[in-house]
Formats: sequence, C-alpha cells, structure tokens
Amino acid sequence: MAAPSMKERQVCWGARDNYWQCLEENAEDASRCQQLRKSFESSCPQQWIKYFDKRRDYLKFKEKFEAGQFQPSKSPANS
Repeated sequence: MAAPSMKERQVCWGARDNYWQCLEENAEDASRCQQLRKSFESSCPQQWIKYFDKRRDYLKFKEKFEAGQFQPSKSPANS
C-alpha cells in the first residue's frame, strides 16, 4: 500500500474530526453519526481507522481518569 498523499491525509483527518465532533454533540450515540462514520471509513486506510478508534477510547478514558470519574471494576478476590 502506498502512503497517502498530503491531500488524502487531510481528507481523512477532516472526516475523523467531523465524526468525533458528532459523537461529542450526540452524547456518544454512534447511531446518530452513521453517515459521518461511513465517510470516515471511506476516507482513511483501515489501519488508521483502528488506530484512531483506539486513540479516542484512550483519550476518553484519560479524561475520565484525570477528572476522578474512573471507577475500577470490582472483581472477586482470588483466594
């Protein structure tokens, strides 16, 4: 696979940013952002989509953790 050109990268990043903004505005309701998700997926290489999805999950976790809103799951003690 050839590396995306500067224009292709900008299109990809713009589609990603529009999709992420839609999620923010709609309280993470992905069903309301399906068209933007399709645009994101058609504008970016598959590896980039996986990376961006993981990156967003990490940033959301980090945001909650730093705000003190993270609650670790309670698992039974191993004995």
